[in-house]
Amino acid sequence: MLFKNFFCVLGICSVAFFTASCSQKSIVTTAQPVALTQAQLQPIVIQGALPVESEKMASYLSNVEIETVGGWKFWKGTYKGYPVIISKTRMGMSNSAAATAIAIEKYQPIAIINQGTSGGHDPKLQVFDIVLGKESTNIGAFRTPKKPLGGGSNALTWTEAFDVLPDDEQDPEPIAIRKFTADQTLLKAAQEISSKYTKGKVVEGTIGSADVWNNELDRIKFFHQTYGTSVEEMEAASVAQIAAQYKVPFLGIRIVSNNITNNGAYNPATGEACQEYVLDVVEHYMKAQQASLK
Repeated sequence: MLFKNFFCVLGICSVAFFTASCSQKSIVTTAQPVALTQAQLQPIVIQGALPVESEKMASYLSNVEIETVGGWKFWKGTYKGYPVIISKTRMGMSNSAAATAIAIEKYQPIAIINQGTSGGHDPKLQVFDIVLGKESTNIGAFRTPKKPLGGGSNALTWTEAFDVLPDDEQDPEPIAIRKFTADQTLLKAAQEISSKYTKGKVVEGTIGSADVWNNELDRIKFFHQTYGTSVEEMEAASVAQIAAQYKVPFLGIRIVSNNITNNGAYNPATGEACQEYVLDVVEHYMKAQQASLK
């Protein structure tokens, strides 16, 4: 009798163990994917060339660490819980290209936004208006006509754009206007929160970049008509070029700080206004990225 009872108990325990094992497997296989937390996202890099274009954003970050590589400064922290890198690129095409390459190699960003002040090329734009760079282009790369010594010089005849990133690297004279297109997801995020910006209008346009400060109205008109430029500055196209080669999503955002085509006087408050708008764009974009990466 005891022998029978032993096998009866053993059978009951075996059934219980088998049932528990099946239940555990069922729980594992039906578990729902867990959404990434804010901190698990790759950081987004926001660039500004000058202190007036970067330090306001940096002041809004939490848990800040300041890192310096060469002559370039980076604030590493969080904004509304999202990982953000503020990069002070310094002025110009070479500085911004170097800062971009460093940021990509060091931080592996989810995206890059280059922002700051700019001079207007479009007479319809007023000071404090913001241009979302649907395209960015280098307006400082061109080939001049051949002229003899004493033949003079006329910038309005410098009409042949020079493509510094040609598809055919064997072409010794790549004459073409190279335009870098904005990442559509970043552009959409900027468009969707544009109604929050009340200091001016937000429009799409083309950002022209060069190590040149143009004050000749005829030259500005040429760029506006030939390249379709809305504004000019000294960094966005260079950043776009590096981001494109690394395949990192990019968007240029520029506020009109002055516009000599319509006598719009320089206003230093534009730098902070642009930074505040860009932080709204970043929060909106990162929320969408968090929701999509499950």
